[in-house]
Amino acid sequence: MPSATNKMNKTGNRFRAALMSAAAASLALSLTGCGSLDTTAPSAARNQAAATAQTARFGTVDCREAKCVAITFDAGPSEHSARLLDILKEKQVPATFFLLGKRHIEKYPDLVRRMADEGHEVASHTWDHKILTKLTPEEIREELERPNREIERLTGQRPTLMRPPQGRTNDTVHDICRELGMAEVLWSVTAKDYKTNDSALIQKRVLDQVARDGIILLHDLYDGTVPAVPGIVDALKARGYVFVTVPQLLAPGKAEPGKVYR
Repeated sequence: MPSATNKMNKTGNRFRAALMSAAAASLALSLTGCGSLDTTAPSAARNQAAATAQTARFGTVDCREAKCVAITFDAGPSEHSARLLDILKEKQVPATFFLLGKRHIEKYPDLVRRMADEGHEVASHTWDHKILTKLTPEEIREELERPNREIERLTGQRPTLMRPPQGRTNDTVHDICRELGMAEVLWSVTAKDYKTNDSALIQKRVLDQVARDGIILLHDLYDGTVPAVPGIVDALKARGYVFVTVPQLLAPGKAEPGKVYR
């Protein structure tokens, strides 16, 4: 890690430990839908929309026809995000960033602005990565409203998408998201990059799981992730995939507040 600070090392270790402890639960979520959790697939969102609905911003790809995939990054911005943005710009790939507030948005405001300016979707991953299902309604609302305010202040756009930490959500979270005008976005592909810095392994895990309408979960917080991105992008483009943001993946549908998408 060429320019790593002790502070970021500690942050990365903290998140790695937390996520490793929930790895089994997260994997079960991504594969089984968390039992009775009601989720909406991108294709269902598109099919429910009127044919004349306005398409999402960033390009003109129609995912009803194209083989689309959305690459998403959690827990940034970080010291690696500038390099990631350079890669995405070079390869003309839009991404969706689910950003953390404490020690991230507040530390790298210029990167938040750059994400928005370069056409990426800027969304929320809460303020302090607290497990929402363990909080009171007031605490949930604060975890969601605080990053929204900061992102809107920096970009001029209030987030409409949120990813709950560890994918843990419930009816109370849904209700508060509905109040705040936010939809929840989970994932269908996880590289478990919080458990390894092996970029080749991260790439292989993604490529082994991807299918049409896939939502890829990565973390630009970790050392091995950003170096894996060029190989992931090149391999998926060679397979005929087109990269889009999550809103574009749903278009001409639109994410509805209070609903969960995967």
